[in-house]
Amino acid sequence: MANICGYDTDEISENFARVREELCEAAKSSPTGRVPTLLGATKTVPAEVINFAARNLGLTHIGENRVQELLGKCDALDPKLTVHFIGALQKNKVKYLIGRVSMIESVDSFESALEIGKRAARAGQKMDVLLEVNIGREPNKSGILPERFEEEISKILEIEGIVVKGAMTMAPKCEKKGDYQKYFAETRRIFLDIAAKKMHNIIDPVLSMGMSDSYVEAAREGATVVRVGRALFGERKY
Repeated sequence: MANICGYDTDEISENFARVREELCEAAKSSPTGRVPTLLGATKTVPAEVINFAARNLGLTHIGENRVQELLGKCDALDPKLTVHFIGALQKNKVKYLIGRVSMIESVDSFESALEIGKRAARAGQKMDVLLEVNIGREPNKSGILPERFEEEISKILEIEGIVVKGAMTMAPKCEKKGDYQKYFAETRRIFLDIAAKKMHNIIDPVLSMGMSDSYVEAAREGATVVRVGRALFGERKY
């Protein structure tokens, strides 16, 4: 058994193979037929383990949840990796992400988008973002409510320094796997309907949907990115 920082690399390799196979099968019944990008959700996962997956298992995209953790490992990461920020974002931490990540997936309000745009424009850059949809309308979760999504996106599209690439969502916890699909289908419909009216220049929208307990269902409903952590790397080691 190979071991890096307490992680069994043989098990990780088997996990990657299984998840990819399941995504390929699920994509056959998706609206697009596309296999989504496998983004490794790497909260608590050491840089050495991430680099093993990048160099040996074909991992190309990762997502970090916490700014401080990202800052602690970004210099050690394989430079070929594409890094997204996928966690809840405090406005005072935005400045640390500019130039370090290629996309912020968790833009949950006009105010957050405004801060990102301001910081990016100040650095002479444009930041790609996804708008987070609170598709389950859960009061304890961040994100834009579906009924307010069109209003919010209209304002956010006017902000200098950011480029809206699509939407992301975290579905409510479901007891039955099949119950996830209605949330992903609704997210896709909401975004594509609004994009058709307001975003005529978006050719290939990003829909980041599905995690370790729901990536198969997300792939079936047209996700272009799935954020998978535990199903790839095992239980988190805090």
